[in-house]
Amino acid sequence: MTGILACIDGSIYSQSVCEHAAWAGRRTSRPVEVLHALGRREVSSVPANLSGNLDAGESETLLAELSSLDAQRAKLAQKRGRLLLDDAKARIEAAGAGEVTVRLRNGDIVDAVAQTGAGSRLVVIGKRGEAADFASLHLGSNLERVVRASSEPVLVAARAWRPIRRFLLAYDGGPSASRAVDLALGDPLLHGLECHLLMAGNGEGGAGARLEAAAARLRAGGFEVQARVEPGDAEDVIARAVEEHAIDLLVMGAYGHSRIRALIIGSTTTALVRSCRIPVLLVR
Repeated sequence: MTGILACIDGSIYSQSVCEHAAWAGRRTSRPVEVLHALGRREVSSVPANLSGNLDAGESETLLAELSSLDAQRAKLAQKRGRLLLDDAKARIEAAGAGEVTVRLRNGDIVDAVAQTGAGSRLVVIGKRGEAADFASLHLGSNLERVVRASSEPVLVAARAWRPIRRFLLAYDGGPSASRAVDLALGDPLLHGLECHLLMAGNGEGGAGARLEAAAARLRAGGFEVQARVEPGDAEDVIARAVEEHAIDLLVMGAYGHSRIRALIIGSTTTALVRSCRIPVLLVR
């Protein structure tokens, strides 16, 4: 597959994932494949030890009933997954995307993405999944694992879709940020959008020159670029710029902006993905 892989799970983010995937499909003219992974199979309901108060006949009856329950659960999960995929396909097609296919997979989402998404140009996933605690600002565990495992850019869908007209590329001069510039130049996904290029800090040690070089590359590639260096902590500077300039999409490296990595992805990256109300495009 050389298209867009949209990962859904039935959470409230799934509709937004579909809308973001449709947007990416329209802009790039690439096919969209919708993936729903059923997850690792739950431990069987059959108890490990039936000794004790149950006689042989009661044990056999209980085993048969529990086995039947497990089979029923598996069938219901399959049925629910197909319904989720059918609904997602209809949403993406209604949003104007071209070719849309669906895939239902058994097993873990990360394994499914690795097997199904090989060669994908973009993976789209929600910030949080069905099991996430929406009362907290914790990211869904699957998101962090997919970002770590995927060699392709990952578009983290916001909770609600809104049209994307301008993006902010958070630039720190590191490898991930440089690849984000390469993505903007080489992929139609961001072409024609207003570009803000931002570096947090003081621009010393050649950082300012690297920012200007990146801005020059983007302008040569046809982007209208507003480039600037702003003093302060990266997380605060980027979050403030997103609000002040009505940014619709944040583009940043999955690593960088800090020497310390929190959990799996960079600490500033983690904090911004967690707190931003706009989609975030992460580039490895």
